[in-house]
Amino acid sequence: MRLLIVEDNAELSRLVAGGLAAAGYESDIVSSAAEAREAVNSVSYAAMILDLGLPDADGLSVLRELRHQMEPLPVLVLTARGGLQDRVTGLRSGADDYLAKPFAMEELVARLEAILRRPGQLLGRSLSLANLVYDTESRQVFVDDQPRVMSARETSVLEILLRRQGRVVPKKNVEDHIFGLEGEVASNAVEVYVSRLRKQLAEHRARVVIHTIRGVGYLMAEEK
Repeated sequence: MRLLIVEDNAELSRLVAGGLAAAGYESDIVSSAAEAREAVNSVSYAAMILDLGLPDADGLSVLRELRHQMEPLPVLVLTARGGLQDRVTGLRSGADDYLAKPFAMEELVARLEAILRRPGQLLGRSLSLANLVYDTESRQVFVDDQPRVMSARETSVLEILLRRQGRVVPKKNVEDHIFGLEGEVASNAVEVYVSRLRKQLAEHRARVVIHTIRGVGYLMAEEK
């Protein structure tokens, strides 16, 4: 599950990304309002962690723009502005939660997971299809209740296809989920990881199939 961290303090953003990685989340980091807007328009994120004191604009302006555009992206505001009126303003501007600095990493992760567990959001404790189960907290894959080892990127492909099982997932969405803002990505990178995942699932006798919808994307369904 990929997150966007919007924070102009490079050391803090690295610490937050590291803490989130330890909790099983991948992150992209941007340091300005302009970069945040571009990132949201380019990548499909599960949630945003937003600082308000950005160098080129108030973070609240980014938040208000998202809500004005009816963008449902969950936003957790992480800021030094901890006063009551600041919190009220942030929540009324569209924040899903508000956490003041300094903070404990455990609380940030817990608040983020609480947001993602809300109806319509992405986080569930497990995802399953036929005899295949994926634990979203441990990032462990099980087939017939037996743990199976997969690479991080194979797991990322599995996660997005399981979350949207029975529906076509555009290739671009799969690419964004795996690579985010990493830069140049080989044109066949998604196909390579989908192929590896198919091989793993077949070897472990998972009763699922990944259909390629030519020119569109991929669909995971139970094997008939």
